[in-house]
Amino acid sequence: MPWNESCAMDERVGFIGDQLSGLWTMTELCERYEISRKTGYKWLGRYAEFGAAGLMERSRAPLVHGRATPEHLVDAIVGLRKQRKSWGPRKIIAKLSARQPDVDWPSASTAGEILKRVGEVSGRRFRRHGPPRLGELTVPQHVNHVWGVDHKGWVRLRDGSRVEPLTMTDGFSRYLISVAATGSTAHDEAKPVFERAFREYGLPEVIRSDNGTPFASTGATGLTALSVWWIKLGIKHERIDPGHPQQNGRHERLHLTLLEAMRPPEANLAAQARRFRAFARDYNEERPHEALGQRPPASVYQRSPRKMPNRLPEPDYPSEAAVRKVRSNGEIKWQGDLIHICSALVGEAVAVEETEAGQWRVRFFGVPIGVIDPDKKKLRRLAALEGGEAARPKP
Repeated sequence: MPWNESCAMDERVGFIGDQLSGLWTMTELCERYEISRKTGYKWLGRYAEFGAAGLMERSRAPLVHGRATPEHLVDAIVGLRKQRKSWGPRKIIAKLSARQPDVDWPSASTAGEILKRVGEVSGRRFRRHGPPRLGELTVPQHVNHVWGVDHKGWVRLRDGSRVEPLTMTDGFSRYLISVAATGSTAHDEAKPVFERAFREYGLPEVIRSDNGTPFASTGATGLTALSVWWIKLGIKHERIDPGHPQQNGRHERLHLTLLEAMRPPEANLAAQARRFRAFARDYNEERPHEALGQRPPASVYQRSPRKMPNRLPEPDYPSEAAVRKVRSNGEIKWQGDLIHICSALVGEAVAVEETEAGQWRVRFFGVPIGVIDPDKKKLRRLAALEGGEAARPKP
């Protein structure tokens, strides 16, 4: 019979105390506590071996579960994890299933428990993030619709030189377009990387970046020499809100994975560049991606049909627009005043058009870049309301 369920531990302690007193026979004690002699001797044996701790209830779960994962599958899961430290259980099971589709591999959750038991993974702390403000940000609908670009934080190589990799990814397929071992965020280092990418993969429709150098400036237009070039190529430039990297979250997730190609740093820039190239091949062709149904990005990505032009086009403004050329100091002449527009637009033609609200809006190609303040004689940033108004040509 079982112990009195009201407090089994107290019952067992009382049983042992009465037995040690010598006032009762074993048969009498077992009748008194309503247990069998077999149960009584079991608890006497546990007390003799472990003391009071032996009287605590033990798990009734079998030591070896009837549905336990076979050892050779466990070895394969753990072995692949040791080779691919950044891969989680979903990617591991997807890759093993692709290699041996005839094997009955366990679920990803079971693989996760296996990796926990051997100390290969630990619980992940939940972090709260503010909701992203998508606003005018474009949701990728097909390959080469939106490219994410950014610089990964810099590291010091073993020879003392610095590398601050410039990365580009296709937002739809997660394909890693480029990871370049640049030494800084300077325009002169970034532009050749984009030129190579555009010539090899074609042009995207949209490029999304943060507000850092060389993608954006703190001026009224936010333009830089790089973003001006993108506009002339017919690429829309989207900037996320300052301090909201989650608005470029797909690209930021790549940067977490990229750490495996940066730790420990290589001996010099050439060695680090080789490591980045190997990482890109592996990331695109071997690494399963959960958002792609555990397929690698290369299985989805295709080059853009929009080719890099040999010559940049000129803006085609309507004849009614007031067209002004930006002077060497970044200014234009407007209604007898000099208005500073943007240093990145030096030598370029901009159009000034009147909105329905009677404001003078400046645009470069098809991109509105600011509104002229006639009182302060300066260009000010576009407000959200102004961005929704239709512009009409200057009469």
